[in-house]
Amino acid sequence: MSAAAFEAELEARRQAERAMRLLARPGAVIEARETGYGVRLGANRRRAVMLSLDEAAFRVLAREATLKPRAQGGWTLVARPEPTVPPPPPGRPGVIEETVAAPAGEGTARRNLGESPIAWLARRRDREGRPWLTPIEAAAGERLREDFESLGTQGRMTMAWDAGPRVEGGRPGLAPAERDTAARQRIAKALDAVGPGLRGILENVCLLGSALETAERSLKLPRRAGKTVLKLALQSLARHYRMV
Repeated sequence: MSAAAFEAELEARRQAERAMRLLARPGAVIEARETGYGVRLGANRRRAVMLSLDEAAFRVLAREATLKPRAQGGWTLVARPEPTVPPPPPGRPGVIEETVAAPAGEGTARRNLGESPIAWLARRRDREGRPWLTPIEAAAGERLREDFESLGTQGRMTMAWDAGPRVEGGRPGLAPAERDTAARQRIAKALDAVGPGLRGILENVCLLGSALETAERSLKLPRRAGKTVLKLALQSLARHYRMV
């Protein structure tokens, strides 16, 4: 997907999100017009159109929301029931840590035993039963996460990927600091490969372990746009890793 197409998709999602907020109000309807679609806050046709959508935004709206046809024409929004989510375990959501022995007698390290956000997203299905992430997209994200997890605690906290001398590879014979530098180099190359417009979602989800909704808010993305942005980033990452 080109940069122009990416921006167009984001704008369509922003418009669809605004439409969903308006349609959630009592009596709101969306109707086809000569040019696109219009949202009105009430069935009276004399009411002014509050928001106009083009065809791309309406397709996103129809895909992400449940619209019910009206006998008088147009559609209304069908509210979805809020899912019942069990309370998270103590500590950071999705993170279950234990202390393990580090290799080569280097002391101890912390590792996450919980399911990563990428693995969780890979198990999700859309309304048509299709997985949110393909196996290749999930594998690319997990490979980046594993490189990040291989860093020492201080390396994970600083996130200065280009710091230190350049060291190729990550052979077991390297000293701990050199292995960290090699991992940093691999992470830096991977993030550079996906580009500035997509690296933020990978840093949030794959490296920091943030939930997709949290990453959307952090990056100021439209609601529900995170999945599209993440998939684009993971596809670019898979190409960098030569998985496709």
